[in-house]
Amino acid sequence: MLELMDAFQAEIDAGPAWVALWVNFMGAVFALAVPFAFFRLEARVAILVIALTVPTMIFVFGQIGYVRLLGLVHVILWTPFLIFLLSRRKDWNVRETLAGKWILLLTLTITVSLAFDYADVVRYIAGERAPMNG
Repeated sequence: MLELMDAFQAEIDAGPAWVALWVNFMGAVFALAVPFAFFRLEARVAILVIALTVPTMIFVFGQIGYVRLLGLVHVILWTPFLIFLLSRRKDWNVRETLAGKWILLLTLTITVSLAFDYADVVRYIAGERAPMNG
């Protein structure tokens, strides 16, 4: 598993710099769930979602390589999470709380990521099957 994680990170690092920055940014946004998890359900669910996403992404990478179909992991796991977050938006309290600001940032981050992921999956289905760094 560690070798696959290293190989996956090497693929990210070999691509455009903005992709590595985006992946690191997403990781930081999800990591911020930890302190909020003591009092926010959204943060506890975010930790669960990322705990499912990382090993699944690494496993799928090991099976199919660094291709656009990898976005399917986010599509499957993050779409329901985004719906969950949006269903709770009346409780975010963005103006009043730091946790609310974080939930908004998380929601925006997931939305942007899913835009890329859905596009990648469609491109893969349409025949764009070459490795992303190939």
